[in-house]
Amino acid sequence: MRRYPAIFVDDVLVATPKDFGFYGKGEGAGDGRYTPFQSAESHERFRNDLSKMIDLILSGRKAEARARAPQTTEAALPALPEFSVTDLDGHALARADLAGRAVLVEFWATWCPPCRGTLAWLGDLKKKYGDRLAIVALAVQSDEADVRKLAGDLKLPLSWSMATPDLARSFGDITSVPTMFLFDRSGKAAGAFYGAPPTLHHDAESRIASIAG
Repeated sequence: MRRYPAIFVDDVLVATPKDFGFYGKGEGAGDGRYTPFQSAESHERFRNDLSKMIDLILSGRKAEARARAPQTTEAALPALPEFSVTDLDGHALARADLAGRAVLVEFWATWCPPCRGTLAWLGDLKKKYGDRLAIVALAVQSDEADVRKLAGDLKLPLSWSMATPDLARSFGDITSVPTMFLFDRSGKAAGAFYGAPPTLHHDAESRIASIAG
């Protein structure tokens, strides 16, 4: 399990990131057991499942708990998906426009404090690599007015757009922010980074340098 939010009791998986649904407008449209997570019914379902799993483990029935645990498959994204967006300046941007360049796609939200740190770092990367690296910042679960204000305040050389649920789903399940995908100059997937661990900038830039340096 490389992504979050995920819930374990002892070492038994209780809930996967997909169970908590999709971060974006229209969140949780039947995609996970606990979606939409804002609803009381979803909270109750989660509490019941968690309590059952804890009871099994505390009563020494760990094998049964494991048998009930959800199965996970985390298929890697093979290539940059086809997409088309209009950035906040009104310019159209599609996959074909990025041909021949390394591409980094960041899913972020205005309410996410770690996202601000990654956005500032992405701005520095863009200044360093110039046209060799295209950076697309796609906002989820955020109001466009707030995105415009933040983009105006930060003044970073990024392509800012709003992500629709369909667009986010084309990259897989975006269950946390920031989530970042890297693609090489041929469009082949070159890395996926979830959250903002302390090693994110080092790990990601090492990969970027190998394909855009």
